[in-house]
Amino acid sequence: MQITAIYPGTFDPITNGHLDLIHRASMLYEKVIVAVAESRGKQPLFTLQERVELIEGVVSEFSNIQVIGFNNLLVECAKQHRASVILRGLRAVSDFEYEFQMAGMNRRLAPDIETVFLTPAEQYEFISSSMIREIARLNGDVSSFVSDSVKDRLTNKFKTE
Repeated sequence: MQITAIYPGTFDPITNGHLDLIHRASMLYEKVIVAVAESRGKQPLFTLQERVELIEGVVSEFSNIQVIGFNNLLVECAKQHRASVILRGLRAVSDFEYEFQMAGMNRRLAPDIETVFLTPAEQYEFISSSMIREIARLNGDVSSFVSDSVKDRLTNKFKTE
């Protein structure tokens, strides 16, 4: 059976922790869709198009990864792209309660779509996009947390603000 997984997130910006999960998911599933949420309510630093482009650049080595933007319900997006698995990352116990509630709601809305949780490698457990943005905004070194292309875009973004 060919299984497509969808990995949703804001990815503002994509971190090495996200890339770790994408890499491992690419070995588990025939196709992995990285679904970038528009997330207007979060007021992202990068536009949806910028985030999609950043991710496309850092996942180009993977042949079974597709990057899309979306602004509808995740389960509807998953159905549109024939994904039968929603992939979510858990960094810490504090993530679990929210993710557990979301998995339950998604199951209620789309019982045929399963949610699967992956944990990042331990060196990425503490990384979050919001922390990376704050470090970059204050001219800190984010090179061990994001790819060079993301680091450069962050630097340029904060120079223009």
